[in-house]
Amino acid sequence: MEIGRLPRWLAFLTSLLLAAASTSAADTVWLHQLDLGKMTAGWGQPQIDKSVTQKPLVIAGKTFGHGVGTHANSVLWIDLAGGAERFQATVGVDDAAGGPGSVIFKIIADSRKLWESGVMKSGEAAKTVDVELKGVKRLVLQVSDGGDGLDFDHADWVEARLWFSGAKPNAIERPAAREQAVILTPKPGPKPRINGPTVYGCRPGHPFLYRIPAQGGRPMQFSAKGLPAGLVLDPTSGIITGTTPARGEYRVVLRAKNPHGSDKRVFKIVSGDTLALTPPMGWNHWYTHYDRITDKLLREAADVMVSSGMADVGYQYVNIDDCWMNAPQNADPLRVGPLRDARGNIIPNKHFPDMKTMTDYIHSKGLKAGLYTSPGPLTCAGFAGAWQHEAQDAKLFADWGFDFLKHDWCSYGEIAAKDPDPELVKFKKPYRLMGDLLKQQHRDIVLNLCQYGMGNVWEWGADVGGHCWRTAGDLGFELDRIFEVALANANHREWSKPGAWNDPDYIQIGYIGAANGMGLPRPCPLTPNEQYAFMSLWCLSAAPLFFSGDMGKLDAFTLNVLCNPEVIEVDQDPLGQCGRVVSLSEDTFLMVKDLADGTKVVGLGNRGEFPAKVTATWRDVGVSGRQTVRDLWRQKDLGRFKDQFTAEVPRHGVVLVRVRPGR
Repeated sequence: MEIGRLPRWLAFLTSLLLAAASTSAADTVWLHQLDLGKMTAGWGQPQIDKSVTQKPLVIAGKTFGHGVGTHANSVLWIDLAGGAERFQATVGVDDAAGGPGSVIFKIIADSRKLWESGVMKSGEAAKTVDVELKGVKRLVLQVSDGGDGLDFDHADWVEARLWFSGAKPNAIERPAAREQAVILTPKPGPKPRINGPTVYGCRPGHPFLYRIPAQGGRPMQFSAKGLPAGLVLDPTSGIITGTTPARGEYRVVLRAKNPHGSDKRVFKIVSGDTLALTPPMGWNHWYTHYDRITDKLLREAADVMVSSGMADVGYQYVNIDDCWMNAPQNADPLRVGPLRDARGNIIPNKHFPDMKTMTDYIHSKGLKAGLYTSPGPLTCAGFAGAWQHEAQDAKLFADWGFDFLKHDWCSYGEIAAKDPDPELVKFKKPYRLMGDLLKQQHRDIVLNLCQYGMGNVWEWGADVGGHCWRTAGDLGFELDRIFEVALANANHREWSKPGAWNDPDYIQIGYIGAANGMGLPRPCPLTPNEQYAFMSLWCLSAAPLFFSGDMGKLDAFTLNVLCNPEVIEVDQDPLGQCGRVVSLSEDTFLMVKDLADGTKVVGLGNRGEFPAKVTATWRDVGVSGRQTVRDLWRQKDLGRFKDQFTAEVPRHGVVLVRVRPGR
């Protein structure tokens, strides 16, 4: 009798018996017997028969003898050679996590999802996995975070084994590890091309400094028609200096020419109360030099920003992060000393002998200088903070010539804990104080609120004097979550506007140091496609663009990712809109951004482990009729399309296109 004609209960029992008979005749390989050097982990290292913290494997109070402990986000690729029959395991969050972890286990076979655990949390009973693998060539075991970041996401695959006949399954390198770093951005030609924002905010009567970003052969001659009184353009360097004119809008036509041709661009100077009318762009030392930063490294960064061509596409800030002050204690004796002098002025450590001379050097390049402090007694790295010296510090920072200030919450949490005011009032208090003080200074200083999104800072950051604010934690600890971070940041898109920017943290490509342990610079762990996606998502988000890699180790690929002017124009668009997200599937999405000229930019995103075809319908984009589609990374028109555009998007990739009507 055929199984299909048996009673349902008997057919089910027969199937189980047949499966058991099949696996009993097969060989077994345990997960912990595979090469776990091929398994990735978002924190720590995968462990055999232990949790990621090297403790016994325990899920919801139950101890397991064998398995693999890892941490989200984690991926292991296994070559089955077509001979595997089943995969069986038990999964859950390890009790040793010590906090509210949440993860999702997934099993993917040849790009098809076989099984998913759903969100599993700390203390939740383990779940059993039993999937058939006949005919499957590649198996992917994946652990992702549960949507709330990576904290405490300790994940266990216990009693995990593969049943197989024939060739033994082997762990293999992720195909992404073999990606080639292909340079997509064409090299700029010899003819001048003026880049940078088309609108610039400044305050009346303050020092004015702007270096016209322009690519092309040098020497180059610059001119400016309509430049208001009080401002002067150096025709050779393209640097505009002077004093900001009275309140109002000034339409200036910038021109650049050389023997190969010329270019012009309308540049609107808005003299008023609002700075950062487009997202600020520059470099910050933190994820490269940490507590090794020096005056010499800042000057070298300014030199490279010009010589590399970064300044020619709009990067302008050279910013010091933490560790420029003295600390009560530090491994470097040159960074230890009195925190303030007899008059209460903060004292830079011996690696910064003269702050004013350093900013003068940066300004001489037509660039701007940024600084860092904390509203607490000490900074995050244990150096002098601004607590009870805010007015004195704000004036000193302005006198030194700084143009940007990052204000990092850090030890202020100890102050806030003793404050009886409501939570939201406490979150706002130190930033409102510094915001008001900076407005009283004799120069324009952009204020960055760094307090990791607490109290929904995007809703009130501008009201307390901020120009940009971090919407989440330090990205350096979770670089494998750039998609999740960007999409979460887009949830706050309604508060993104000129002078007010959501900041998902710095661009970390090229050579960076590991955030955990403040390591020395090494090649970043992101694949080439992930690096393109990183820049694409940040530009679609209208995010501040601060590169935080090693300026002394810039290579052609990194510069190609950082310096594509058509991609940067998406970020610097004067409309100031953060793109809206259109979810297409579990792994694919669109990010659609309206530009001031009426055109659209679309990111076709794929955060899955396999390449995917992604379609942007004109209905989802918000256009109709035939549209010309331009590949912004390749700076190439792809043709005219009716109703939709489809692209093959690589693993963890974004295809970035501009959509406009007509030819």
